[in-house]
Amino acid sequence: MNLVLLGPPGAGKGTQATRICQEFSLRHLSSGDILRAERKAMTDLGRQAQDYMDRGVLVPDDLILSMMMDHIGRPDAGSGFLLDGFPRTEVQARGLDDRLAAAGRRIDHVIDIQVSDEEVARRITGRWSCAKDGRVYHETFSPPRQAGVCDDCGEKLIRRKDDEPEVVRQRLRTYHEQTAPLASYYRQKGLLRPVDGELGADRVFAEICRICRVG
Repeated sequence: MNLVLLGPPGAGKGTQATRICQEFSLRHLSSGDILRAERKAMTDLGRQAQDYMDRGVLVPDDLILSMMMDHIGRPDAGSGFLLDGFPRTEVQARGLDDRLAAAGRRIDHVIDIQVSDEEVARRITGRWSCAKDGRVYHETFSPPRQAGVCDDCGEKLIRRKDDEPEVVRQRLRTYHEQTAPLASYYRQKGLLRPVDGELGADRVFAEICRICRVG
């Protein structure tokens, strides 16, 4: 079984991806993780990607596709994979379909975890972390014992720049601009499986499992 996982920032994709891969023995292929690993290892693809990033321009679709297909083709992805953070655009989705078809493979389901912008903002802007030990807190879900102070080391908590309200709004605008045509593409192919991401982590996971088992 081969899956694509969609969802806005703060939708809980990371949590669900881990659980899904464990449940169905899939390989979790995160485009961000793969890009960082290729750059660190200084592979040919990694060096090419680094060159674009050093110049401050987007890494071309063909290069991202080549990276992802290289990992999809490895033996440990033979029983199936879950793509996280890729594809991001319709162009990438079409390229992925073409390359998978050439390899005799295909995407079975596209899980779209849907969360309102208001809920995303509540989840993300409420996060605070300790600069010293990295522990993450949330104003609502997991607050520190003393407001603004780490329980473990007593350091002052900080909010990451990409968790600031205006940055979150921009991230959401970008997500919707990119994902609207992508979701439409997969809907037309009969692969899009929407899931209410505000049900709670366990219920979201149960619904994803139902979709994967029933088809």
